[in-house]
Amino acid sequence: METLTSVISVTYHTGPVLDKLIASVLASTVPVELVLVNNGNPPEIEAKLKALADSTPQMKFITGHGNVGFAKGCNLGAKAAKGNFLLFLNPDSMLPPDGVEKLYAEEAKLKPPFMLGARLLDGNGKDQRGCRRALLTPKTAFIEALHLYKFFPKIRLNLHEEPLPETTVPMPAISGAFMFLSTKSFWNINGFNEKHFLHVEDLDFCYRFRQSGGEIYFVPSLVVTHIGGTSSTTNEFLEKQKARGFIRYFHENFNHEYPQPILWALDLAILARMCVKIGIPKLMKKLGFAK
Repeated sequence: METLTSVISVTYHTGPVLDKLIASVLASTVPVELVLVNNGNPPEIEAKLKALADSTPQMKFITGHGNVGFAKGCNLGAKAAKGNFLLFLNPDSMLPPDGVEKLYAEEAKLKPPFMLGARLLDGNGKDQRGCRRALLTPKTAFIEALHLYKFFPKIRLNLHEEPLPETTVPMPAISGAFMFLSTKSFWNINGFNEKHFLHVEDLDFCYRFRQSGGEIYFVPSLVVTHIGGTSSTTNEFLEKQKARGFIRYFHENFNHEYPQPILWALDLAILARMCVKIGIPKLMKKLGFAK
């Protein structure tokens, strides 16, 4: 059986950069299929994508379900995928032509179950925070939220400022913008947790993947451009989803490790952060300092 990777991308008002994603995936040096999940694009864009998929054998277009959230959208794409491997790739990313080929070279060295992440660079060529992460725990969350990492420099959530490793290395967690693993490994833990509508589903997946005995690796030699922030979603909506996601993540995964008062205190900190993130931009706009 020929090895095939299904590249799954969930799109919601992604914009023109989506064309670049499609072109980059279809230019792969090894066989791939592109599974686009339409979580809500303008009708004219939806029609254009459907026509393209109908004329492109390597492409599938899943639509008609409305905006069901990122996690459920990824699961819908995985259910339709034919590949023995899955690559979850954000729709505002550009995959190098030999990207999947490099993943195969790394995969051949590893014992399953494993998951691979790439080096993600933004439009300015800077390393993005999420591609190298520690495991998110209540402890790391408190230290990050209160900026206590000045006193605990070895306890950081995002590790993108650490020296870039020369070779592929184990990594506690990676970004949902780029995740490569076998289809079998994905479904062994029932895919993404669909209770997460947007944000934190990748950290939750990494946590459950490691709990099930899987290992996660960061591949520094595979560089992917991830523009980020192209979807037309309000700041208030994003911050509310982040808060809900973090609270759900901690209560579902650490309920038996931490006393409830600790988790409740963390809930309050998360909600306070949400209020600040939403309130300050609104205040600045009201005072005329922002558009």
